[in-house]
Amino acid sequence: MASLVRLGNAVGAMGIAIVLLVAFGMQFVLQELPCPLCLLQRVALVLCGFGFLLNLRFGVQPLHYGLTILAALYGAAAAGRQVLLHIVPGTGAYGSALLGLHLYTWSLILFVAVIAGVAVLMIMGGRPDHDRSDHQTALRFRGLSRFAAWLLIAVTLADALNSFVLCGPVDCAPDPTGYWIAKYLP
Repeated sequence: MASLVRLGNAVGAMGIAIVLLVAFGMQFVLQELPCPLCLLQRVALVLCGFGFLLNLRFGVQPLHYGLTILAALYGAAAAGRQVLLHIVPGTGAYGSALLGLHLYTWSLILFVAVIAGVAVLMIMGGRPDHDRSDHQTALRFRGLSRFAAWLLIAVTLADALNSFVLCGPVDCAPDPTGYWIAKYLP
């Protein structure tokens, strides 16, 4: 059962990294800049992913699942707010749709799925990994777990750089029309 829980955490981290890559793809391919609520949802996704990574690296702990659940609740609040902003008739939508739903709607669905998935992993996980040493846990941190970790770290760094290039050291525009750094480039 422990290997299934580790696989679930690895899949969770990889899935979140892939979702962030899809958001990047839509941003650069379709030229759709993320709004401030979109950036908050990306932060929540990164925090969810790092909760999974903590379980992979240091063993399954309720504290790590707690971080993931709190991040998912934070993200669900941001995504829910954005859904409610655009559900009112005449307000229009932000960005293009993916499989019939906008990214903020998919984000809300994803955060609810993360909460449900963490609940299942907690049920399947049983006792926390207090009986294992750091050395034993580090030895298991290879293969898919290590790839998920590096992918999520790379996507997180790219997301942080992207946010700075988009907004700079100031608040983001409610409806961004260009990159902040473009004002300073020749």
